[in-house]
This record gives sequence, C-alpha cells and structure tokens, in this order.
Amino acid sequence: MNNQEGYNNWAATYDTVANKTRDLEAEVLRKILTGRKFNHILEAGCGTGKNTRWLASLTNNLTAFDLSEEMMDKARKKVSDTNVTFQQVDLTQSWPELPQPADLIVSSLVLEHIEHLDFIFKQANIALANGGLFYICELHPFKQYSGSKARYETDERLVVLKCFTHHLSDFIKAAGKQGFSLTEVDEWFDTDRQNEIPRLVSFVFRKI
Repeated sequence: MNNQEGYNNWAATYDTVANKTRDLEAEVLRKILTGRKFNHILEAGCGTGKNTRWLASLTNNLTAFDLSEEMMDKARKKVSDTNVTFQQVDLTQSWPELPQPADLIVSSLVLEHIEHLDFIFKQANIALANGGLFYICELHPFKQYSGSKARYETDERLVVLKCFTHHLSDFIKAAGKQGFSLTEVDEWFDTDRQNEIPRLVSFVFRKI
C-alpha cells in the first residue's frame, strides 16, 4: 500500500482516534501564527482540515493542497469558507501555478513522507512572494530514531506509512540552497516534560 492509499484509508478515523502528534502540531501552529495576517496562504498538505478553517481566518485567500482525495473530502465538509480552494496535488511533482504568490506556506506533518527536501524548498520558493514565510512542523527526528512514525490500526492490521528521517540540519541546508533563511526553530514536548525526547520540531523560514 502506498501512502496515497494509506491516507485514503486512514481518512475515516483520522479525526476520531487519539493522536498526540496531530493534536500537539495544531497547538504549535496556533502559538506561532496567532496575531499574524496574510494575503494568500498555501497549505501544502491539508489532510482532513484540522488547521484549514483556522488558517482561513488569517487570510484573504487560502489554497489547500493534498495528495489524498479522501482526506481532502473530510476537509471540504468542515470548511465552507468562500476564500478556500482545495486541489489534489502530489507535492513530489511540480506544484500547480497559484493565482497569486503566497506570502505563507504551511506544511504540517507532511515532509516525513517526502524523500527529497531540496525539491520541496525549490517549489516553495517558486510559490512564495519575496519575503514570504514557510512554516514547517514535523515529528522530531529523535522520535523517529526511537521508532515512531505515522501509523494507524484497522480491524485487520497495523498500517505503517512510508517515512523518511530528516535531521534538523537537513531542513536548514536544503532551505539555504533554495534561497531561504531560518527565522525560527523550536522543539516541542509532551506536557512540558523537557527532560524527555521532544515530539515535534518546527521551523519558520523566510524567502530571501
């Protein structure tokens, strides 16, 4: 089963089964972006829309990409805002041209499934206006080293999705090669227990 099929199957239960990683990322996004406003946001991997409606409140226009049609169908049912456009897109292929440059790209728990970060940053550079921001939040590589990865259970079996480990330096080096500077980096823990392995890492890059 490839990841597109995996997420199509996961869509039915993604929002209802307990998921600390999903829920913490939603908190992180809001902590980092609350109080900011944007003209056009590109959500590169909207999933079931856990962040989409909130992001729509920050912008005049939101374009939401996702590979999984079933996940995106859940998002469409949640988000009826007229400033939101959904589009099925494989982020590992050239991204569709946007109606206007974005001034923020959001990528939440997506890049662990993508092998080549250079390509993603190249496409983000094309999609962003000069000075635009690229927010990324991912499962921390320390969690991956300990065996964590995207997975879910069905009635028949445990489904483990294909993932790639990206070190913190991998993000920073790929961003630098494609014309971005790092403006923020943070590590996020469960319930403030900072003596344990962080669950998530977040970055904000700026297009130079």
